[in-house]
Amino acid sequence: MKLTPLDIKKQEFKKVLRGYDPVEVDSFLDMMSNEFADLLRQSKEMSGQLVEFETQLRDYRQMEKTLQQTLMQAQEASGRSIENSRKEGQLIIQEAELKANQLLDRARMDLSRTREEIANLRSKKESIVSRLKVLLNSEIDLIKALEVDDDELTKDLSRGTGKESIEIDEIIKKL
Repeated sequence: MKLTPLDIKKQEFKKVLRGYDPVEVDSFLDMMSNEFADLLRQSKEMSGQLVEFETQLRDYRQMEKTLQQTLMQAQEASGRSIENSRKEGQLIIQEAELKANQLLDRARMDLSRTREEIANLRSKKESIVSRLKVLLNSEIDLIKALEVDDDELTKDLSRGTGKESIEIDEIIKKL
């Protein structure tokens, strides 16, 4: 049975001879009823506050859980971002190294071609120089031969043998 302040106030006891003072008992019951009413009111207030605090606690726990999840997601995202940045950096370095190697290969090929061209040009120059030397030497020999032939022709003409025309033909044939 649940006891209320009104139950306490309305409680009546049997009157017996030599029992308690009814005024004192009534005043005690009034006082008890008021105190009990205050305690019930405080209990209801406390229950309301308890519900409110439990709701806040639940909300705070949910916020804590959400914050922890957010923090973990941020850490994971940060880790992925760092890893992606590292991979991207490595790719950039690899591409740069590849381009540098390609440039070096092209430069080496250009250098090799240039050296071959220089060697070919030197060879052609030497060939031209040697042909010019041969040509000039043959021209000098021809000039010497013509000088010698002129001397002989002059000697022959002074003899007047009539072979002059034959020797000139022979000289021309020699040329």
